[in-house]
Amino acid sequence: MTARLVAGAAVPRRGPYDADVVILALDRPEETIAAIRSACAQTAVSIHVFVLDQGSRPEALAQLAAAVRDDRHVTLLAADDNLGVAGGRNLISGLGYGRTIVALDNDAAFATPDTVARLVAALDAEPRLAAIGCRIVTYDGGADDLSSWGYPARLLPCAGESFDTVTYVGAGHAIRRAAWQQAGGYDAKLFFCWEEYDFCLRAIALGWRIRYRGDIVIRHKVAPEQRVGWTSRRWFYFVRNRLYIERKRGRGWLAAAPRIAGYLLKGLRNGQLRQTVRAIRAAVEMAPRRGLRPMPAAGTFYLARNDTAHRGSVLHRLTHEALRNLSG
Repeated sequence: MTARLVAGAAVPRRGPYDADVVILALDRPEETIAAIRSACAQTAVSIHVFVLDQGSRPEALAQLAAAVRDDRHVTLLAADDNLGVAGGRNLISGLGYGRTIVALDNDAAFATPDTVARLVAALDAEPRLAAIGCRIVTYDGGADDLSSWGYPARLLPCAGESFDTVTYVGAGHAIRRAAWQQAGGYDAKLFFCWEEYDFCLRAIALGWRIRYRGDIVIRHKVAPEQRVGWTSRRWFYFVRNRLYIERKRGRGWLAAAPRIAGYLLKGLRNGQLRQTVRAIRAAVEMAPRRGLRPMPAAGTFYLARNDTAHRGSVLHRLTHEALRNLSG
């Protein structure tokens, strides 16, 4: 994975600093520039901002370059290919030295000038905390962005609170670099969808915790033109990657059968049965044959307490989905 320097600083300053803010870009230059400015406006914290362009139109890339050309706290890179969310974040996260990695979507902004400082302080205060997920709200109205709620639905009334969890939402989060390095970053094979969950599972297996902080907020513009619709490509990655992760955890295909059945039902309901079958086949093809890593007992207990207890069993959810199909 390679990228060329387009504008800004060639490398961040040497020596320790608090955080690297990483932003992936694909067109939407105005929104991306606003995200960069939001990062650069952070106070009470030492940061470096990495922006990786993954295929913007030349005129859009030129806009980004002009915006950061003389800023020694920003590095703008352009990848030779679209590496996806997982691969792109791996690349730019690995270039910095900050003890915290803070990711921000390019259609988002930090709600306050001290957001990054609070994220860094929160990680510093709890040595076994690997990552923090922020509360994601709509940019204009400030309501919870339901498209970015990655936690059990039963916890939505607790959106303004804090709780231990098993994942975080990519639109805005912070990762302790030590945990990032120990867990091995993202699995680039995932490309898009479930990469945060996969990273968290590996961190939890190593004894780390994940926390949601409803008092630390990201404002999200939810730009529709670059979202991948649930009707095709996104659904494919959703199904393929989730089943691939199950296999990586050491679970056999028989154990995954209820989940597979649920995806087939949902695909049938939404007119995506062919795409669902294709995703299942792809998961089987990419699944590892060796080197599987079952979750340790302590990690299994953590998952049960902080996720399964709020969701119910896969069988319960499968039955609920079947009843929805029969009634709908």
